[in-house]
Amino acid sequence: MKTVVIAGATGYLGSYLTSYYLQRGWFVRALVRNEQAARDKGLEASEFFEGEATSPNSLRGLMEGVDLVISALGITRQKDGLSYDDVDFQANKNLLDLAVENSVPQFAYIHVLNANKLQDVQLVCAKQHFVEVLQGAPIKSTVISPSGFFSDIEELWGMAKSGRVYLFGSGEYRINPIHGADLAAACYTIIEEGQAYAEVGGPVKYTQNELAEIAFKSLSKKPKITHLPNWMSVALQQGLETFTPVKTYGPFQFFLSALRMDMVGKSYGKIRLEDHFTELAQRDKQDAG
Repeated sequence: MKTVVIAGATGYLGSYLTSYYLQRGWFVRALVRNEQAARDKGLEASEFFEGEATSPNSLRGLMEGVDLVISALGITRQKDGLSYDDVDFQANKNLLDLAVENSVPQFAYIHVLNANKLQDVQLVCAKQHFVEVLQGAPIKSTVISPSGFFSDIEELWGMAKSGRVYLFGSGEYRINPIHGADLAAACYTIIEEGQAYAEVGGPVKYTQNELAEIAFKSLSKKPKITHLPNWMSVALQQGLETFTPVKTYGPFQFFLSALRMDMVGKSYGKIRLEDHFTELAQRDKQDAG
């Protein structure tokens, strides 16, 4: 039986990765900060390894007998005083160094689509720095860059629920977001095939306008979409970068930058955003009922 270490196992994608690899018959060692907290979230794994990727000494033994490491480790909102460099770069490098030390055959990393166009974004810069180190390391590597998660697009559904969706520009930039379950399956295939790099998206491409319309439709509401000029997006981003610390502006910097370009990867999976939004609406009704 092959063994995989999954870092970031309690995150959105990490939980789907642990589940999928278990289904495929792998021994899954999930790196978690707190085993009980992970179990309380419903995470299932063959083994839980308590440690912090930011602390190399806590990782001793993690890579013993391991065939593959998959890191979905990263932060979108800074907490615990940790920076993007601390987690997205250094914590992943700690895992990589340990994998190389233990002669692990392969290391896979979940990156960001269009990283080359987002070099000024702090979050992406830290991730790209790690990718460069990974690709130069003496280990077989796979870098997977998703277009966007369904969980990210839920923010737009929340705006629709509130009654109005605000978009910057014409709303014609496109994205094909992917559900975590579909992305986990795609990662498995890409890693098994030994691909060095892959850009991954969901089965359907949408404009931002179409995303808003789908959100309203799932709620049986008439679409109310307000288009704000793109200069407002740029000005907002510049203002946040000037007057707030990186822990505040970091997520907005990435979000606003990504909104100003197409985010389309190769299509994988079958789960459509329409079905996901409908499920959210049904769940919301049940909670309210």
